[in-house]
Amino acid sequence: MGTQVAEGGLPWRYDGKGGVAVASPPKEVRVFDGTPHVLEHGIRTDFALVRAARGDRHGNLVFNKSARNFNPLAAMAGRVTVAEVEELVEPGAIDPDHVHLPGVFVQRVVALTPEQAADKTIEKITVSNRKERG
Repeated sequence: MGTQVAEGGLPWRYDGKGGVAVASPPKEVRVFDGTPHVLEHGIRTDFALVRAARGDRHGNLVFNKSARNFNPLAAMAGRVTVAEVEELVEPGAIDPDHVHLPGVFVQRVVALTPEQAADKTIEKITVSNRKERG
C-alpha cells in the first residue's frame, strides 16, 4: 500500500525518446479484516519443465530433497508441464501420501535413461570431508 507499484505509473515500455510510452495501471485493493491488501495476478507460464526422482505415466511425481522446494510450484504455474522422470514406475506404485505433485498438473512425462538420470551437471557438492577440516 502506498507504493508506486500499488498506485500505478511504473514504466512498462519506453518510447524512442526516453519517455514513458506505457505505464502500469493501479493495482486492485481489497480490504480483509480491516486491512487493505494489494492484489497481484499469479504468474502463468506457457511451459514448465521439471525433473522428478520418481513418477508414473499419469504424472504423479516424487521429488528428491531440495528439488521439492520449487518444482511443484513451477509445474502448477505452467499451462503445459513436461516432467523428466529418473525412475518411471507403474501407476499405483507410489503411495498417495508420498506424491509431491499430482498428475493433474502434468501433461507430458519423459522417462530418462540411466545415463541421463545420473547426469546432474548442475548439482555440485559444497561440503568438505571431515578429515580435510582437521
